[in-house]
Amino acid sequence: MIKMRDIIREGNDTLRAEAKPVKFPLSPTDKKLAEDMMAYLENSQDPELAKKYGLRAGVGLAAPQVDISKQMAAVLVPAEDDSAKPVFKDVIINPVIISHSVQAGALTEGEGCLSVDRDISGYVIRHDRITLRYYNMAGEQKKIRLKNYPAIVCQHEIDHLHGILFYDHINDDNPFAAEDDLVLIS
Repeated sequence: MIKMRDIIREGNDTLRAEAKPVKFPLSPTDKKLAEDMMAYLENSQDPELAKKYGLRAGVGLAAPQVDISKQMAAVLVPAEDDSAKPVFKDVIINPVIISHSVQAGALTEGEGCLSVDRDISGYVIRHDRITLRYYNMAGEQKKIRLKNYPAIVCQHEIDHLHGILFYDHINDDNPFAAEDDLVLIS
């Protein structure tokens, strides 16, 4: 089981490295990693388990964050209604954004990261809509269109696979600088 102590923090070289593509079929080690990353997200979103194990809530966790430089990330964007199916739940392997909107988007409250223990204010400007191509754990190629929050989450995780942290996107001179047409997502 992945716990907070297993998640590396900013300053670790793995977070700034280009992750290696994953080969199929998945090795038992890669399969266990994928399952463990998704289990972390599920446990972290359950208030009782999160408290019991001292987990910070997360909607995404990339392999580089557990010090494994591979192009794999678990994403679990819950539904707003607890009884509903998650908005997006999958382990995205070797993901590529194949198209995106010109329209930019950002979270009103900014972004956070399990590998960053400090609050960093500012708009993290990303694409509001993306088309994502990836492989799932079974080795099936998937293509999905995402917008707003799920699109932001996937872009954040894909950045981890390329050595980019969310605050790299924040304007140093004016953290809340934005074009008039920026879609703000709350």
